[in-house]
Amino acid sequence: MKSHYYLLQLDLYFGNYKFALLCFITAFVVTLITIPPIISLIKKHNLYDKPNARKVHTVPIPTMGGIAIVAGMMMGLCLWFPFRNVAPQISFFFSVAVLLALGIMDDLNDLSAKYKFVVQAGLAALIALSGIRITSLDGLLGIYDLPITAQFTFTFLIIVGVTNAFNFIDGIDGLAGGLGFMSLTILGLFLTMSGDVNTAMIAFSLAGGILAFMYFNLNPARIFMGDTGSLVLGFVVAVLCIRLMQVNISVGNPVFPHAIVFVAAIVFIPVFDTIRVFATRIWKGKSPFVADRAHIHHLLTNQGFSHSFATKLICVIHGFILLEVYWLRNLKQEFILLILVAFMLLTTVMLKNLGLVMRKRNMPKADGALKAD
Repeated sequence: MKSHYYLLQLDLYFGNYKFALLCFITAFVVTLITIPPIISLIKKHNLYDKPNARKVHTVPIPTMGGIAIVAGMMMGLCLWFPFRNVAPQISFFFSVAVLLALGIMDDLNDLSAKYKFVVQAGLAALIALSGIRITSLDGLLGIYDLPITAQFTFTFLIIVGVTNAFNFIDGIDGLAGGLGFMSLTILGLFLTMSGDVNTAMIAFSLAGGILAFMYFNLNPARIFMGDTGSLVLGFVVAVLCIRLMQVNISVGNPVFPHAIVFVAAIVFIPVFDTIRVFATRIWKGKSPFVADRAHIHHLLTNQGFSHSFATKLICVIHGFILLEVYWLRNLKQEFILLILVAFMLLTTVMLKNLGLVMRKRNMPKADGALKAD
């Protein structure tokens, strides 16, 4: 009988995670030993991420840490991943390679948003053509199986949207890595529980690379992942989310009644934040692509809170959202989405005014109050 552990009403059979754990450890070790030489190389050639008006760091920091993350992930998969289902695998790994190259060029030369969008759109179409696409909304708003045009449209929107959402939220030390590590670990667990052990290995290998990178990226950061890492991270999370939806619909005894809501929770913070910021810019008559300091992490750092505090708080909120959606999984999925939106709206308001609340709590009492005491 396989050994297992019962946690949060989940049966985790450790035998199913043997190769996933090997991928995780391999990626962790490779990334850990690769980052120091990359930092030295970047310093030698002066390839820093330099501060400007919209960035929160004040001194030049080495960037392109995503090279080490992807190197760790690919080494873990090369050693332990069973390459069998050719078309989706070729499309996926080709896309990762293209995004890595795109990220390197963007970190070096600051490419235009239009150019990056065209490349991302092409890769999203390639993934959809390979068979990894949203085929059903699983009853959300009464919609089940989608026509082929809608399948490609939704898949395109999810991949491009999530890829850029993770790119946009990579603004302070450890945040994109922290959210990415949590999301990838959850995706790996539930893909394995749904029977797709091979795809889960991709999640765990990238999670291992991210965890090693965070040792160098937590405040004060010694290196940033850059677009080199954030584009790949967002893309992989998006593709794995779509795959989890596919698997959950096809298995006889699904882990979730409706995986689409849980998948939405996995990417909810970066996606909601991107939509909120874009909508605010448009409301003010600005271009949605003109960078500013209005993202969720800026709401905290603009008030004087540290990178470390902001990252930890946002990651705690992310963890709460995941637990909340899993515990509420048997409710109607439209109701769960409404709860998520309401929760994030309330959270945004609270974060925006957290500094004011803290200052009021720390203010000395008035003379009259002191005398009354």
